[in-house]
Amino acid sequence: MEASDLISITIFTAANFAAACSGAFFKPDGWYENLNKPSWQPPNWLFPIVWTPMYIIMAISGWMLWRDAGPGEATIPLIIYFTHLVFNFAWSAIFFGMKRIGFAMFEIIFLWGTLVGIIVTFYPISPTAAYMMLPYLAWATFAGYLNYVVWQMNKAPLSKAI
Repeated sequence: MEASDLISITIFTAANFAAACSGAFFKPDGWYENLNKPSWQPPNWLFPIVWTPMYIIMAISGWMLWRDAGPGEATIPLIIYFTHLVFNFAWSAIFFGMKRIGFAMFEIIFLWGTLVGIIVTFYPISPTAAYMMLPYLAWATFAGYLNYVVWQMNKAPLSKAI
């Protein structure tokens, strides 16, 4: 691995770590524990176990795209990729920090859209990098559905939830 590869993988890792920090700053608290939740919701201890490898895979996928792209070819895919990290960071802040279940639901729809955008734009450049994002898309789909169900179970009026 060349020095430029080490620098670039470090940048992708740092960007993903920064997005992951939202979950450390804004975590479940008493408010969340008191919400009505579906019986099929995974236990809280499972989320870091799922997210840790997910962030590693996300960083590697982004780096692979950058590495495999020709001159100027990575611009749009990487704009979508880094935009998705902003949405990723924002969800925990909105849901756990602001306690806005409905707003978080709408935000996760945008996150999901950027994930689809990543997969679609990565595929022509690096099919492997695109495929690596599929488990994350599946997890985001599940998380979005869970967010929706929690929102509905707690009957938060739209004006209060958003």
